[in-house]
Amino acid sequence: FVRDRYILPYVNGQQNAVEIGPGGGRWTRYLLGFGTVYAVDFHQELLDELKTHFKSSKMVFVKNNGTDFPGIREESVDYLFSFGTFVHLDVHLIEAYLTNLKPILKAGANVVIQYSDKTKIMAQLNKGFSENTPQKMRAMVLNAGYRVLEEDLTTLWHSSIVRFTK
Repeated sequence: FVRDRYILPYVNGQQNAVEIGPGGGRWTRYLLGFGTVYAVDFHQELLDELKTHFKSSKMVFVKNNGTDFPGIREESVDYLFSFGTFVHLDVHLIEAYLTNLKPILKAGANVVIQYSDKTKIMAQLNKGFSENTPQKMRAMVLNAGYRVLEEDLTTLWHSSIVRFTK
């Protein structure tokens, strides 16, 4: 459902995408239809492993310092996706990411982020999930100057998804 609703409708070979925290590439493979895909992660060893699975010239591997986007040009990104990363990030890191990603986004870019939803029992039981809720996430997105396009509070049992734009 996540792939069909939040990724595939936005894939465009003339556009550029960023994935924050690609891990082993479970979602990355669906982004390869973009012109360029920037895989951004704090852990170089994860990027190195990802390189062994994705040898496409469309892939650019970016090691960041936690919340930045080194080497990605301003206003060059049409789509940004993150699944399985923001569920672990504390509020101050999410706020930093929201601030730092704004310059790289084109006007009208789609940003899709899955985040921890502590209003749900499965998130409450997961000690690795950060203290976040739809109300907090919505406030962070709006306070950073974005416009919320859609919120999915029901599909996932432990988290929620927000789609927003500049």
